[in-house]
Amino acid sequence: MKITYEKEYTNVFDELVERGYYEQATDEAELKEKLANEKMTFYCGFDATADSLTVGHLIQIMVMIRMQNYGHQPIALLGGGTTMIGDPSGRSDMRMVMTEETIDHNADCFYKQFQRFLEFSEGNAIVENNKNWLLDLKFIDFQRDVGSEFLVNEMLKKDAYKNRMAAGGLTFFEFSYMLLQSYDFLELYRRHNCTLEIGGSDQWSNIIGGVDLVRKKEEDKAYGMTFSLLTTADGVKMGKSQKGAVWLDEEKTSPYELFQYMRNVDDRDVTKFLLQLTFLPTAECKRLGSATEAADINHAKEVLAFEVTKLIHGEDKAKEALDAAKALFQGAGNEDAMPTTEITLADLPKGLLQMMTDVGLTKSNGEARRTVDQGGVSINDEKVKDNSLEIIADMFEDDRIIIKKGKKNFHRIILK
Repeated sequence: MKITYEKEYTNVFDELVERGYYEQATDEAELKEKLANEKMTFYCGFDATADSLTVGHLIQIMVMIRMQNYGHQPIALLGGGTTMIGDPSGRSDMRMVMTEETIDHNADCFYKQFQRFLEFSEGNAIVENNKNWLLDLKFIDFQRDVGSEFLVNEMLKKDAYKNRMAAGGLTFFEFSYMLLQSYDFLELYRRHNCTLEIGGSDQWSNIIGGVDLVRKKEEDKAYGMTFSLLTTADGVKMGKSQKGAVWLDEEKTSPYELFQYMRNVDDRDVTKFLLQLTFLPTAECKRLGSATEAADINHAKEVLAFEVTKLIHGEDKAKEALDAAKALFQGAGNEDAMPTTEITLADLPKGLLQMMTDVGLTKSNGEARRTVDQGGVSINDEKVKDNSLEIIADMFEDDRIIIKKGKKNFHRIILK
């Protein structure tokens, strides 16, 4: 599926700058001119470390959508090979080693999710998996051909390696990652005339390695462009909640949970997230984000939550999530999209603390106990004062109760 929207600029480069994505590029002026006047094939790599993409991947996805909308050809590169090593960039420890079967499954899940955002029919976006060329490499041949082009003293100056060395050491296993990612660029250049790699700001060193390798091996010009990571106003990487990662798979993070996550962002982040995570016109994003009155700020957050949920899960599920939110906060709408757990009479009575942990409102009974003791829990809008309270059948109104933790976390429990 290709997502299209009304272009506001003649050059996608200007749009990426104006919307706050762009951070830096090799040969910026030359790249900007090529993006304006040529159809460029570009790629972005995704290591298959889980069975779903997260909200943290949305920057790269949005940039790929925008580039395709301006006529450029994306390659979504699945890291079936590189995931077997793990990129040390931005990490203080070694990534867990995964089996090839798990990585293949995760890569398949990624591709299915990419199909929601990009058009993969002939002549449009391309999907590749670097296992197709990395897993059959012969070590000595690869080192002679590629390893000989990289100076160890220069590699050790890169932040990705310096930080790991300072944190306790770096295995040769991970040290080779830059060579493999650089080789990916060379391989995609040869297969698809790909001349641009994009990625997050933490990928700059790896991207430069690929640009240089294409230049040395093919005597041609290649380019790299990076984008700011999706972070909150406090500098925290976007895509984390109290339950962990915020996933694009609705079985892992429901549309309602995603809606609430975006609805509860910091006031300072509203303009940036509207610009980067929606296709609303730039002026409209800035207008909504400039609100100073509480009601207007809340409206802007609601628009943000709706647009992001619609992008990922479709308009119908975004409307359901909006209705569920209104049912809770305004006494109107439909609560059916609220996170829900069904239990039977055989499960009762059950302690409130264990119930909260079981349904994911808290990570542990200890956290649940502290929240109750601090006055942060209510059942059907009645505050709970006793942390030893048991959930019994008489509490269920129309066969359901709603447990509320704090101001923003709800869970509906239905008695079957």
